[in-house]
Amino acid sequence: MNKADRAAYIDQKLEELFPETPIPLDHTDAYTLLIAVLLSAQCTDVRVNQVTPKLFKKANTPKKMVKLTVQEIEDIVRPCGLAPRKAKAIHTLSQMILDLHGGEVPGNFEDLEKLPGVGHKTASVVMAQSFGVPAFPVDTHIHRLAQQWELTNGKNVDQTEKDLKKVFPEDRWNKLHLQIIFFGREYCPARSCDGLSCDICKTCFPSRKRKKEYKRS
Repeated sequence: MNKADRAAYIDQKLEELFPETPIPLDHTDAYTLLIAVLLSAQCTDVRVNQVTPKLFKKANTPKKMVKLTVQEIEDIVRPCGLAPRKAKAIHTLSQMILDLHGGEVPGNFEDLEKLPGVGHKTASVVMAQSFGVPAFPVDTHIHRLAQQWELTNGKNVDQTEKDLKKVFPEDRWNKLHLQIIFFGREYCPARSCDGLSCDICKTCFPSRKRKKEYKRS
């Protein structure tokens, strides 16, 4: 298979396996999604979903969040790791949303990426899932699988994002990035596939004999 054929097969296979793609992080609106994604950095979605109910019970809007101290936020989000940094970012970005955006999460990449703790990946998730803007957030699962499927050279996550946007239709990006994550977790985890075991790897690369090494970003 060439790259275009692989992309078409992968697209079809993932749609068959995961026709529904619920967002793994529990949230109720753009603001709570933004906070949940920020907390998910170097933390599992499961752990974030255990922590956010307590946080959002106290503060589920920017106005309520800034009434908490940074220490109060830190005490709640500590199980997510990097708590001092994340707590400060949550408090500061909440104040910025109030001061600069009328209390509403901005619906564009430029303003989102100016918020502390919000990188391109976090902004992409919010833009895709809260505002319906085509985006292709690249996490570790996607970065790894894109290399295993030889859709990118894996130089870095920015390049992986660009390469994936080239081979998949724009109207599939928002759903497909979740489908790839789900597939990586369920069928092609890093510890048990290595480009040799899952159905997609075997179908796309039937003659592959060696484990596929991938570059971490």
